[in-house]
Amino acid sequence: MTTLPSLNRTIVSCRNCPRLVRWREKVAREKVRRFADEKYWGRPLPGFGDPQARLLVVGLAPAAHGGNRTGRMFTGDRSGDWLYRALYRAGFASHPESISRDDGLALTDCYITAVVRCAPPQNKPTKTEIDRCKPYLVQELSILKNLRVVVALGKVAFDATIHTLRGLGEVIEPTRSRFSHAATFEFARVNLVASYHPSQQNTFTGKLTEAMLDRVFEKARGILQ
Repeated sequence: MTTLPSLNRTIVSCRNCPRLVRWREKVAREKVRRFADEKYWGRPLPGFGDPQARLLVVGLAPAAHGGNRTGRMFTGDRSGDWLYRALYRAGFASHPESISRDDGLALTDCYITAVVRCAPPQNKPTKTEIDRCKPYLVQELSILKNLRVVVALGKVAFDATIHTLRGLGEVIEPTRSRFSHAATFEFARVNLVASYHPSQQNTFTGKLTEAMLDRVFEKARGILQ
């Protein structure tokens, strides 16, 4: 069976989506002024966290100047600031912020991944790009044998996670799989908890508050206990 280290090496070397390859490398070359002195990662992002995790967090894709710069999921951008604060408060993260791959942050009982591993233009991957990347999520779900809860951040991640779980033989009634913040869906192996994505569009407008995000991880913690 494939291991997480070997899977992550495969992910980092992936060039299956020409549009995403061009975009991520262009961003890494041209940068933005505030990060002009930094060396960008500019490659696909592997998952990050505890290999024995019972909780999996699934996001959409790396941010152009967040994960695409730092090389770690949800690291170096506003969405990551919200996510790691919530994980810290729920006891899954050793620190409330994620700055770089070398900042000493560790996750306990938690693993973070994404539907798409490369930063997409306008944060909008195509259906084809999502489908090309989906086998990586399938493999992660297969390798992470202890999983009991999956938190999907945003509807795209929610839909992709349900499709992936069904492909692995998990069953849920279609009428019960409608996206709603903090809704929980029980599969044979895991519980899926839906959440609004902590994007600036959602956090700046108040569609998602820190209390609402805390509720999601409190639910996850409650299931695990």
